Amino acid sequence: MRVPVSWLADHVALPTSADGVPDAELVGEAFVRNGLELEEIHRVPVITGDLVVGRVLEIEELTEFKKPIRFVTLEVGPGHGVAPGPDGTADSVRQVICGATNFVVDDLVVVALPGAVLPGGFAIASRQTYERLSDGMICSVRELGIGTEHDGILVLGHVGQPELPPIGSDARIVLGSDDPVIELAVTPDRGYALSVRGLTRELASAFDVPFTDPAVAPLSVRSDPGWSVHLDDPGCSRFVTVRVNGLDSTAASPWWLRHRLQQAGIRAISLPVDVTNYVMVLTGQPMHAFDAQRLQGDLRVRRAAAGERLRTLDDADRALDADDLVIADDRGPVSLAGVMGGASTEIGDGTTEVVLEAASWDTASISRTVRRHRLPSEAARRFERFVDPAIAESAAELAAELLVRFGGGRVVGRSVVGTVLTLPRIELPVGEPERLIGRPFPVAVIVDRLSQVGCTVTTDPQGAGAEVPVETDLGVVDAGLRECDPAATDLGGAGVLLVTPPTWRPDLTRPADLVEEIARLEGFDSIPSVLPAAPAGTGLTDAQRRERAVGVDLAAAGLTEVLSFPFVGATELDALRITTDDARRRSVEVVNPLDAERPLLRTTLLPGLVDTAVRNRARGARDLALYEIGQVFLPRTDAPAAPQLSADHRPADADLAVLKASLPSQPVHVGVLLAGAAEPAGWWGPGREWSWSDAIGFARRIAATAGIEVRTVAETGTAPWHPGRCASVRVGDWPIGFAGELHPAVLEQLGLPPRTAAVELDLDGLPAAALPTAPAISPFPPVHLDVALLVDAAVPAARVEQALAAGGGSLLESVRLFDVYTGTGVPDGQRSLAFALVVRAPDRTLTAAEALEVRDAAVAVAAERCGAVLRG
Repeated sequence: MRVPVSWLADHVALPTSADGVPDAELVGEAFVRNGLELEEIHRVPVITGDLVVGRVLEIEELTEFKKPIRFVTLEVGPGHGVAPGPDGTADSVRQVICGATNFVVDDLVVVALPGAVLPGGFAIASRQTYERLSDGMICSVRELGIGTEHDGILVLGHVGQPELPPIGSDARIVLGSDDPVIELAVTPDRGYALSVRGLTRELASAFDVPFTDPAVAPLSVRSDPGWSVHLDDPGCSRFVTVRVNGLDSTAASPWWLRHRLQQAGIRAISLPVDVTNYVMVLTGQPMHAFDAQRLQGDLRVRRAAAGERLRTLDDADRALDADDLVIADDRGPVSLAGVMGGASTEIGDGTTEVVLEAASWDTASISRTVRRHRLPSEAARRFERFVDPAIAESAAELAAELLVRFGGGRVVGRSVVGTVLTLPRIELPVGEPERLIGRPFPVAVIVDRLSQVGCTVTTDPQGAGAEVPVETDLGVVDAGLRECDPAATDLGGAGVLLVTPPTWRPDLTRPADLVEEIARLEGFDSIPSVLPAAPAGTGLTDAQRRERAVGVDLAAAGLTEVLSFPFVGATELDALRITTDDARRRSVEVVNPLDAERPLLRTTLLPGLVDTAVRNRARGARDLALYEIGQVFLPRTDAPAAPQLSADHRPADADLAVLKASLPSQPVHVGVLLAGAAEPAGWWGPGREWSWSDAIGFARRIAATAGIEVRTVAETGTAPWHPGRCASVRVGDWPIGFAGELHPAVLEQLGLPPRTAAVELDLDGLPAAALPTAPAISPFPPVHLDVALLVDAAVPAARVEQALAAGGGSLLESVRLFDVYTGTGVPDGQRSLAFALVVRAPDRTLTAAEALEVRDAAVAVAAERCGAVLRG
């Protein structure tokens, strides 16, 4: 919404700057303070030198040149010319060269005299051109910096038209050089702010000053009807027609009207169109003008019939839908209601009889029509946000008066069909604003602010239906809070205000809405900032602390956290080769999914991680290390059916228990995906790719961060991992996830690099970490022993290490693999694993025999469990 400050100042007293003009900055701040979003304050570029209003006296067409050129004689006022004027006035005429052809003799134009400097540093001087002396320049809108049109020069009007500026007067005043334009972003819930009427009401409340409502004026008595109208559909609640006969539709709109429309971002077209647009911006009521001579029979508001079509004013032939509201005559639709008129009744140069229409339309119907036909318009923009139905009659009369004023003719009659419904009354306890906002509001302030919104406030002190208006005596502003005498508002013992919202605020439906308006107009900055006291408690749970610790540690290791959508589809699970009998295929289906191709709640984090990796690689990121911590959704096999609960009261505890039991299990998982280079190649070396060992390392790291020790067991049949490079991660014998490289077929199908690895662990499946205890350090010397074992090549080294630790007992302090060998001396199909053993007792120095006994016991268990043979 764009509006010049001068237009606002016509209806409300605005604060002024030092030079006495309204201060646009203060006006913008007031809008922001009232909750409107200020986009920009547009200012007219400065023009220095003489810029005057001139009259075209004579036009000489110069035809000897390649393009049409005019030599124009102008009357520019006494003291501005170089030759006497037609009335003998000295120094009031100049002659200039001009290439525009959109003006005639006796037109008033804007003339820049020699010495003037136009926007962009364009200096005007007398110069010899086209064999003539051009002593100035006639200006276009773009040259003046007040618009973008450059098809011709700016014509202010024609001699004989009313309200023309004096010849020789300063054109800067006419152009509004000191008239900034304020641009606001109006949210859908504040449709009333798409008008000068609504914005001036906001300013009146911001500055606590009265304003003049442009939509409230005494209506002329009309004994004759405007045009007969029938409302056949409830989508229109009120329809007003005013008929004007004898109109000169070719009459030019006055400059001030065209200029204000231009400032509001609307292009001037013709007098009837300009007048309806002007009244729309002023009052917020969109209107349409029909050529009465092209109408046949009565007008009807109805839904479009099957097969009906309408050629709209944008010259598009549109197939109408049965849901479209239309205005029709005896021949068929003549207007797409509330959106755009039809070409069959368009006003042309020969139009002399006009029917002005102002109506109230159903907002949802207009919104659907706009989107269905992809036909946004200024009228529809307002109807979609709601238009005050009470102003249709006065807006139509105002437009008719302007047409008669500038185009001649007379108003024949007016017809009004439909009614204005009163909005439901709201009961507002006087203590409700303080309860919801947290600061006291005197009753006088409450009543005053609601009155500024337009509400009618009454009270019923006796409780017997004897409502009386509430009178207030508001005091002065003190420290940001409006103070008043507590006794200034006497409610007669009643503690409830009866508030009737105005017709333009249908969004006010409950006490909370009224409280929001009070707080908004008082200023949100007047609400004290009080930090609430933290309730007593233990803070984060152990599970939350563990989850955060794991995330922080993975980020510290260089991984990037991602957050993927919790929705998956069957195709994504197919790409990961997860078979139909896999438990991860049992999922919860969303009734109304955001994406029809992803209707399932995820049972694993891998689809989201893989999708993120594929998308990032498509955008050029080759090396990725990602992690995600989030919930998965596992349906319960014995879950009861979810009960249908009502929203009008709190459900019973038993119903809530059943509802909770019907929900799927939602454990927190952590997932890691490693693709590309772990260490980049460079002058320092060839680099290194991520592999299965990195994935298992991160699995162990996650468990260590959670304070749990895990073990890994070779896994061969779990998708989507590689059957020979995957491990099951377990706490004791309980599996909590998997780590390793992804299957080559999966990587090829997804376009991920070879050796891409992944981890997925059930964080909630980890047991609680034991309380940390200080390690017992033996003061006695350790015994270091090495042992080399021959085992089958398929036996994991971790399994042998675990067997040695189990066999060594309490005296075996540590076991560490330090060498793996295959080759000479090692039979085919086997490998040599060398372990370093540390043997120590807490209470004595061990003898060599005792240490060897521990080693032999460890080797014996390894031989039993893993088939290990001591290498000679």
